[in-house]
Amino acid sequence: MARPAHEFPYFSQATPIGLAHRGGATHEPNRGRENTVTAFREAVAMGFRYLETDVHATSDGELIAFHDDVLDRVTDGTGRIADLPWSTVARARIAGEEIPTLAQILEEFPETRINIDVKAPGAVDPLVATIVAHGAIDRVCVGSFSDHRLRAVRRQLGPRLATSAGPAGVAALRLTPALVSRVLHSPAQALQIPVSQRIAGRDLTLVTPRLIETAHRLGKHVHVWTIDEAAEMHRLLDLGVDGLVSDRIDILRDVLAERGTPLG
Repeated sequence: MARPAHEFPYFSQATPIGLAHRGGATHEPNRGRENTVTAFREAVAMGFRYLETDVHATSDGELIAFHDDVLDRVTDGTGRIADLPWSTVARARIAGEEIPTLAQILEEFPETRINIDVKAPGAVDPLVATIVAHGAIDRVCVGSFSDHRLRAVRRQLGPRLATSAGPAGVAALRLTPALVSRVLHSPAQALQIPVSQRIAGRDLTLVTPRLIETAHRLGKHVHVWTIDEAAEMHRLLDLGVDGLVSDRIDILRDVLAERGTPLG
């Protein structure tokens, strides 16, 4: 049986928590600046203590806080990150700003907790090395759409690491109930999932009262992404979810304040 979430320093803040998705990607001051130091500074200045980022590794092993596997969408550069050396990626700019490394984020925001999605196989070893080098194991929660990558990180960092299960396994649970037990009894301390997902041609609701109740009974958190509308935030919080991941961090801040929940 996995250790419950409350035993991990990462989950020590009272719930529900607000997680700033890529720093709050569509919050007006952050538009066009997702995953930059500026975006994360904005979220922290607003009171957020949980930040969310994805990580990729360059061809020579530099770990960057970046969502896409290519530079093209949000930078003035082009190319697949895994095929490019850090010297090339470092020259790319997001609205005039450099792409940060995960090490920079950890150093710039020492009081924050970072939710990290491992987006590429080559990012596993650099992520482990970065967490160890910065003594950050109690400040991070690691997840991935790839069970293989997640197992590799867990294997190297051991039982002190907080981790999350992604939507693929939870969605499968809705189709094959035998798998529900496997995911809910996995080593993950949190389920980080969308409200619904299209599986085998069917739109399946993942966040249900039963799922939340079962997760809580097993000592796990339920975090839902990516929620940007106030009414939906209230609905999910009324269901009892433990965290909301949002691009509209201004709306999430106001909803939590209305409900008497401090961000920090």
